[in-house]
Amino acid sequence: MWNARRGAQSRYARWIAALVAAAMLVGAGCAQLAEKERELTFRVVPGTASWFDGLPAGVQESDRSIENVGEPQHIHVWWWPAATADAPAVLYLHGSRWNLTGQAFRIEELHNFGFSVLAIDYRGFGKSDGKLPSEQTVYEDARVAWHRLTELQPDATRRFIYGHSLGGAVAIDLAAWLSDDAAKAGTAVPARGLIVESSFTTLADIAQVVTPPWLPVKLLLTQKFDSLSKMRDLRMPVLIVHGGGDIYVPSRFSEALYAAAPEPKKLLLVDGATHNNCMRVGSSAYRSALRELFGLEPSVPRQHSARS
Repeated sequence: MWNARRGAQSRYARWIAALVAAAMLVGAGCAQLAEKERELTFRVVPGTASWFDGLPAGVQESDRSIENVGEPQHIHVWWWPAATADAPAVLYLHGSRWNLTGQAFRIEELHNFGFSVLAIDYRGFGKSDGKLPSEQTVYEDARVAWHRLTELQPDATRRFIYGHSLGGAVAIDLAAWLSDDAAKAGTAVPARGLIVESSFTTLADIAQVVTPPWLPVKLLLTQKFDSLSKMRDLRMPVLIVHGGGDIYVPSRFSEALYAAAPEPKKLLLVDGATHNNCMRVGSSAYRSALRELFGLEPSVPRQHSARS
């Protein structure tokens, strides 16, 4: 077990080092390496995840159009309605590497909590159009998906945003954008709340963990994903969740996000959970947090399949 953990940490450190090296070359004027930085940021794994055992019963697949320099592209969407029409609906925003086929177990957990779930693949992932994502394109894709969620769930008090890992940064950006729009219009924010799991403050902060302190990582990276500066702009309740045993993204980053967020808010640190299994390991505490912060009554827990 210890050797496996050290191996995973070593691979993660090598990825961060490669990302920073690419950013340094971009900053030195090697513009052609900007694409390499994006590749290393998103690390898209093509095809179907090896553990995917088929589309869950009830999931509806479709595509949503999005403008791309005047030429429309499409993002691939899963919609998994809950058993009741008035169930809360959540927009699921995944992180790097795996497309929707690698996310099914976490989407299933949210559905088991009682949510209707709308999940998307950003452009460049899975069946969505596009070749390589960027920070800007994933933000755009999330906003298109949000519009679709408002059509599927007309009641703003029953709409939620969820983001995992890098998807947490996308979720925070969307929530801040909605909050800003509402503030300018003098209207209520069109969402009940935000759920951020296993995420970070900024991409540079993650990189700084394994790079020398004198290296100006924040200046070098073009993909910022600066969640920390956006937290204070939120005008909706936020639940921040992190696994105590996360070896990739230390839980202190979620603690910093929590500290920066306005009330109402809640921080849930799940003992024994890793980067990917907070919902399963901390199911009971997760349900209690949803009830306490958002007034939700999650469904009765179902029997879990053997997943980590």
